[in-house]
Parts: sequence; structure tokens; C-alpha cells
Amino acid sequence: MDREDLDRKLKENGEAMKETSHGSRSSRMKIAALALSMLIIGGAGGCYFGDFALPKKGGASSSYQLPQGTNKKMEDLPAVRNTAVVQAVKEVGPAIVGITTRVYDRDMFNRRVEVGQSVGSGVLFDKKGYIVTNNHVVSGSKDVNVCLSNGKTVQGKVVGTDPSTDLAVVKIDGSDDLPVASFGDSDALQVGETAIAIGNPLGLEFQGTVTVGVISALNRSLDDIDQRFRLIQTDAAINPGNSGGALVTADGKVVGINSAKIAKEGVEGMGFAIPINSAKGIIQQLISSGKVTRAYLGVYAADKDIAQRYGYDWDHDGGVLVMKVASRSPVSLTDIRPGDYILAIDGQSIDTVKGMREILDTHKPGDRIKVTYEHNGRKADTEVLLASAPESNQ
Repeated sequence: MDREDLDRKLKENGEAMKETSHGSRSSRMKIAALALSMLIIGGAGGCYFGDFALPKKGGASSSYQLPQGTNKKMEDLPAVRNTAVVQAVKEVGPAIVGITTRVYDRDMFNRRVEVGQSVGSGVLFDKKGYIVTNNHVVSGSKDVNVCLSNGKTVQGKVVGTDPSTDLAVVKIDGSDDLPVASFGDSDALQVGETAIAIGNPLGLEFQGTVTVGVISALNRSLDDIDQRFRLIQTDAAINPGNSGGALVTADGKVVGINSAKIAKEGVEGMGFAIPINSAKGIIQQLISSGKVTRAYLGVYAADKDIAQRYGYDWDHDGGVLVMKVASRSPVSLTDIRPGDYILAIDGQSIDTVKGMREILDTHKPGDRIKVTYEHNGRKADTEVLLASAPESNQ
């Protein structure tokens, strides 16, 4: 083969290879276009590959759809769910607030420093902005933060406190839009009826917590606290932070202010509330004057339980023993002397110091009472004009 034949062959082979390459590239482009078309169609309508379907965006991954129930309003709840408890919580719950106070201590230089915050509960009962809570929730504070049920926090002023009953009143700016709770009749309570506790246990992160139990007992006395009146016992859970919250009946009435819980190992379900009927008079005085003025008799007395506590023999049947008569007191103007026994006030028999104090708390300064007492084994009656108790005796 000469040089001209060789050049001709090479030229022919080159043109053949170019055509082959061009055809192959065209085929690949056609395949790529087809694949792209399938992806576009699959994305819009959901391609099907064997047993697997690419779902549409936002669509269900299965052809089965769960049945959709009808969305009903709260008013349309079936009676089995829309119980008396639900209704009571809807009525009272919005009136329960959180109360936050600053806690102070003294440093090594006797300077007053903030060491934390204390959180409790309160009950809005007047659209003027009045809130009832426990004294120990606001003790030592004049200004507090009040967290409303809608999440809004406002400033509150401590109107008055009464350590003897562990009650206090706080005021915020009044408004017709404020949700308020209604007070019920704690004297009409029956053991075994439903009791609902609403408050902020363990802090505001659990605001508006509801626990349900029963009225376990009435007229309870606790020996380890100096209480002014008898308490309501309930097994509705009352935890730290619930103090100052509401104890509510099934008809949506506040019948108690949650106050105490027995925190002892092995003891569960024993919470206590201040009866609202006992609290009403205290609340009125705190709003009117910022403090409680109590009737004052002016005797220091002991009963059988106190005598036994201090190792003394008690050989008298009933009454309380007069240990000391305060100078310039109402009793100092009578013939009652230390060593005498006070047996009754206005005909009501007295066996304990606490019982005598409960009777006096039903009176106000300026009232006249009849005191029956025993002197040297002889009974006698005397009239006493009650005075206002000194600050230290409140």
C-alpha cells in the first residue's frame, strides 16, 4: 500500500469514528432527557416504582386515612366529660394568681442582700384588684409581683398582713376585666364532698395546677402551729407554692385558703385550709386598716394540756387557770386574780386556752362580756369591758 492509499484509509476511519461518537452522544442525551422528564412527572404526581410510591409533598404516605372527628367547643362536651369539677375550674381558675416576692438575708457585714425569690398563690376576689393570700407568702415585703392567669405580670402592693391567722391582702390596679372568684359558705361544708385545690405548686412553671380530693374533716387543730381558728382538712394535694391558693367546692365557690400540709415521712394526703367564713372578717379589717384589731382580756392562762406539757399536775375539772393578770388590762379592773379558774364566757364553757381565744375572737373592742370564774372554790360572775389588744398580743 502506497502513501496515498494509507492516507485515504485513515481519513475514512476517522470519519466513521466521528459519526459513531456523535450517535452515542445523541443517545445519551435522549436517555438523560427521558430520566429528567420522569422525575418532574413523579415529583408532581407521585411516581410508582414497584411496591413503593414517592408521596406528594404534604400528602399521606398511605392510601388509608384516619377518620376525623368533629371539633366541638367546650360547651358542647358530653356530660360525662363536662363534669362539675371542670365547670368549677373554669369559673375559679382564672382568678388564681402567682405571687413572687424577693427573699433577703444579711451578709457578713450585716448588709441586706437579696438571696432569692419566694413564690406562692393568691385569689382575686374583687374587681378593685384585691387578692387574698397567706401571710408567709408576702411576709416582710411591701411590693410583690403578681402573675395573672393570662400570663401578664403586674406590680402589687401588700395592703395588710395578719401573722396570727397567716392571712394577707395584696392589691393590684383594678379593672372590670379582672376575673374574680366568689366566696362560699365554709360552715355548710360536709365531710366527703368534693374538694378542688387550685394553685401554683413548686413555682410558676406549674401555674394553675388543679388537684381534686374530698373534704376529709372539719374543725381541725394542729398542735405544731399557733392557729387562731380551726382548719379544713382535705386530701387534695397541697404542695409548696399552693399556699394562698383556693380550696373550691364542686359548685365553683371558694370555701378555704390553702395554708398548710403535714410534711412527715409516711404521711400523705393531709392538707389544710383556712375556712373562708373565718377569713372574711380578717380580710375586711386588713383592707380597711391594714391590720387586725382584736378584743383583749388581759390574762395569761394555762389549760390541762399546757400543764402536762410542762410537767405540772392538773387536778381541776374544766376551765383554764389564770397564771398572770396584765397590768391596766380589762381583767385587772375585776376581782379575778392569779390562781383563779375562768370557767365560761357569756355562758360558753371553756376548757382550753385556744377555746377561750376563739370566743374572744368573735367579739370586738368595746364589747361587754360576762366572765364566770372560780375563786377559792366559789363560782362568781363579773362583767368585763373588752379593750384593743396591744401590738405584741395581736
